[in-house]
Amino acid sequence: MRMKKKLLLYVLPLTLFLHFGIVSAELIVLQARGGGLKVGQSVSATKKIVLKEGERVTLIGPDGKSIKLRGPFDDVPVKDGGKGTDPKKALAALIATRDARTSSVGVVRSGTADVNTPDPAAIDITRGGPRCLDEGAKPEFWRPDATNEQPFVMYPIDRSWRADLLWEKGQSRMTMPDLSKFDGVTTVLVNIDQQEFVISFSVIPKSVKDPFILTAWLLEKGCVQQANALLRTIASNQTPPTEPIPVN
Repeated sequence: MRMKKKLLLYVLPLTLFLHFGIVSAELIVLQARGGGLKVGQSVSATKKIVLKEGERVTLIGPDGKSIKLRGPFDDVPVKDGGKGTDPKKALAALIATRDARTSSVGVVRSGTADVNTPDPAAIDITRGGPRCLDEGAKPEFWRPDATNEQPFVMYPIDRSWRADLLWEKGQSRMTMPDLSKFDGVTTVLVNIDQQEFVISFSVIPKSVKDPFILTAWLLEKGCVQQANALLRTIASNQTPPTEPIPVN
């Protein structure tokens, strides 16, 4: 899955960011209504954005925070150009956002925040909720307990196809077969041991590369498990390393 490659590609730049205290001034469009902007588009923090009355845009900044702009607006999105962001403060802000997200009723009910996935690419299908997927990639399913063989069934929300799949004993990861193209947000039903879960996939645009922005994107889309995995990677690459990040 491409997210694994992303993880490897930004470990080195992430280490440099954290060592020298540098975070890129890249902004990513999370939501847009007008302004000639598209979701996933990369914009400069130093260039003006023009919004008419009724238009609005939400950006993810280099510090991992979301920036909401409403028209009429004619200015740069970040006054300081996004420069000089302290990566440790950015990490702390992301952890605070994560904690707020995990306290929501939906996350608590599904229990997704209580289970650690090995990396951001692993998609836990043993419980329902939002999951994030790299644009053009297939989901890489994961289960926390690979002790036993376990069959499961997957359907799209309209039940236009059915996939009967099997976890082999000792198998914890599985790539989604060529059954459906995941474009935008796709919802699937997963039936395991006569329990049915609803999992929705939200696509991560290829333009989202910065680890802080990616973490914020995951949190905004509700992909808490994957955000937790990425937060652990970010923390482990700090100089000096931070304390382990709690998941509860």
